[in-house]
Amino acid sequence: MSSRQCSKKQLEKLLQVDQKTKETYLERISNPPVTISVTGIKNSLFRLQKFRNLQAENWDVSRIPSKRLQQFARHTVAVRSQAIARMPYQRRIAMLVAFAKIYTQSAQDDVIDVLDRYLTDLFAKTYRKEQKERLRTIKDLDKAARQLREACVILLEHTDSSVHPKTAVFEKISEKDLIQAVQIVDSLTYSPNQTLAYSGLLQHYGTIRKFLPLLMEEIEFQATPAGLPILQAWNFVKEHGRSNKKRWKNAPLVGLNPNWSKVVIDKDSGTVNHRAYTFWMLEQALEALHRHNLYIVGSEKYEDLRAQLLQGEEWKSIRPSILRSLDWSIDSYESLTPLKEELDLTYHQVIENWDTNPAVQIDTFAGKERIILTPLDKQPEPESLQKLKQQIHTMLPNIDIPQLLLEVNRWTGFMEGFRHISEAKSRINELPISICALLISQACNIGLRPLVQDGVPSLERDRLTWIEQNYFRAETLAEANAKLVDFHSQLHLANMWGGGEIASADGLRLITPVKSVHSGPNPKYFGSGRGVTYYNYTSDQFTGLHGLVIPGTIRDSLYLLQCVLEQNTNLQPKEIMTDTAGYSDIIFGLFGLLGYQFSPRLADISKSRLWRFDVNSDYGILNNLSKSRIREELIHRHWEDMLRVAGSLKLNKINATHLIQALQYNGKPTMLGRAIGELGRIFKTRYLLLYLNDENYRRKILNQLNRGEARHSLARAVFYGKRGELHQPYREGQEDQLGALGLVVNAIVVWNTRYIESALQVLRNRGHMINNDDISRLSPLGHKHINIVGRYSFILPEEVKDGQLRTLIYEETN
Repeated sequence: MSSRQCSKKQLEKLLQVDQKTKETYLERISNPPVTISVTGIKNSLFRLQKFRNLQAENWDVSRIPSKRLQQFARHTVAVRSQAIARMPYQRRIAMLVAFAKIYTQSAQDDVIDVLDRYLTDLFAKTYRKEQKERLRTIKDLDKAARQLREACVILLEHTDSSVHPKTAVFEKISEKDLIQAVQIVDSLTYSPNQTLAYSGLLQHYGTIRKFLPLLMEEIEFQATPAGLPILQAWNFVKEHGRSNKKRWKNAPLVGLNPNWSKVVIDKDSGTVNHRAYTFWMLEQALEALHRHNLYIVGSEKYEDLRAQLLQGEEWKSIRPSILRSLDWSIDSYESLTPLKEELDLTYHQVIENWDTNPAVQIDTFAGKERIILTPLDKQPEPESLQKLKQQIHTMLPNIDIPQLLLEVNRWTGFMEGFRHISEAKSRINELPISICALLISQACNIGLRPLVQDGVPSLERDRLTWIEQNYFRAETLAEANAKLVDFHSQLHLANMWGGGEIASADGLRLITPVKSVHSGPNPKYFGSGRGVTYYNYTSDQFTGLHGLVIPGTIRDSLYLLQCVLEQNTNLQPKEIMTDTAGYSDIIFGLFGLLGYQFSPRLADISKSRLWRFDVNSDYGILNNLSKSRIREELIHRHWEDMLRVAGSLKLNKINATHLIQALQYNGKPTMLGRAIGELGRIFKTRYLLLYLNDENYRRKILNQLNRGEARHSLARAVFYGKRGELHQPYREGQEDQLGALGLVVNAIVVWNTRYIESALQVLRNRGHMINNDDISRLSPLGHKHINIVGRYSFILPEEVKDGQLRTLIYEETN
């Protein structure tokens, strides 16, 4: 029997039902692990073995676009196995091949994800335990140390030769107390060889060995030149994990840092502690994976980034168009000249305005000068704005959330973005009503039960489940969202709020009470539990452009560029604003390379450094604060590689988050990362100077960030079910549900904007004088007139069925 025929038989077995669990084998292996534990790691490895047994490598799918293959794979998981079994043979095999291909790849990544979270938690837990224990015993240690200090002082000051030094000490401190003090110091302190919590960590070696052999058997790493030392260490442990101590003398030690060296290598005998070596190797392997110095062939998350960058003939052929679109020259000197001139000019503008800028001053702290920037005062609301807000609020008609969605669909056709997984053109009856119910079930976090209506075909459970399986996925949510954003951007009122050139990014934190690998801890936001961050991207017109789900609260800035580059609406903001936590030199550099202005709000500018090109330039009052010099030679040396990175990002050849992690994991940048960071210092310094110099600019950033926070308030009001907690254990489910939430919030923004616009026109027609400055400070994020909670009506009134607006509530007292 051929390998292809064997593979077909294995695939067909996926549809067989296990008589014990009443599940098909496909259903059993499709869900990734949710437990971060040794058992979770072992189960993820067993699951990977089952996928490998499907022999997906026997099928050549190179001619099928990757996104299409992923759609088929996800559709295979979403629909019932009985439905797949009833399909024609060729289609059934095609669905199962797509499933095997994509899920074998993701199962491999799932193993590394669980391992990463488990080891990260283990290292952190061991360190916290040590710190807690040291804090608990600090009083005993202090007392013993004071006694020993007193004994040492007596010895040092002892000059009476007629009295033995011991006697002099024991007159002040009893021998018993001194012996006890020494014992306390011995028990509560560590030798220099025991740095951090290594001794506690090594106690878990037996636990690690429960999964390590299987892990090393199933996961095969490749390495870049920088990753070769850790690959050698990995392979050594793989081959000699159970060998005697003599074999461990030959363990490769390249990259062993001083802290680990003290634990791994015995100072006297020179022997290698195999337990410590194994933990060091695992720590280094995970870091190398995040840097992509170690990689896995066929992986999505842990791939070889070098292969994804533009290179060779492909780069040469596309380079001219990339340079034109980004407005750079291949000559680094030619490219840096205007940046030098702009930075120098900005310095002189700030100096010139310094004496008339009351918000900035320089003081000296610990012998060093630092800039002090006075925070912005709260912007008062004039009486005319307060009155206008009240007038509009009383005029807006009350509406149920389903009717709002259906009415907005009449204007925009956004539900046409929900296409069948098969790409079939045919439409089914009353699809918008079913889509509307699904959006509410997800966005309001209430599930299908409150929305099911027996006897109403479009709202029956089976129908809604089928629609969810076939129409509801990340790409259809994004397409529907783009239709809303594009429609809204054409409204006159939206353009009074902003022209679409500015956007901001911020995170909405959500607790995940269910077990999930795709979540993380943060006591500030999640208490003792775990959660996720919905990192979303908001335009200056209040619309949400894109969003990403991040486990826990991993540094938002890592995901910012991905969020910007992946959005697919007609709005293309060029200035991106974030809160303080979202900036680094490399982020500034990448944004600058791609033609974006990165503008983070700065909570404490006193810690920021100013950089310059020419050490001899006179920048007056800022001279002492701008002594750091840009290393031009570093930029010149890596200029073409930097352009190649920018081109690869612009063409979506490479994942921006993976790239940033590779360039600067754990604050240790690569040489290319340093060069991009050096370029970023130019953009950052110019931005800092503009930020200091212009109160209106600082106000603009604050206002835009406030818009993002106001969207979060509306999102929380919509996401009211289950105490506002996210009960999705898997990444795809989290992304779909929060994507639905963003879509519904955007629909509310569109509806409110149109009705506020209509209300303003009514007021003008009635003779009211309206200030444009007041209009620019209105918001489409109100929701008191919208029934979000309760029973829902899916029947549109006759007056709006043809796309017309409802009658506004206007009283002459307005």
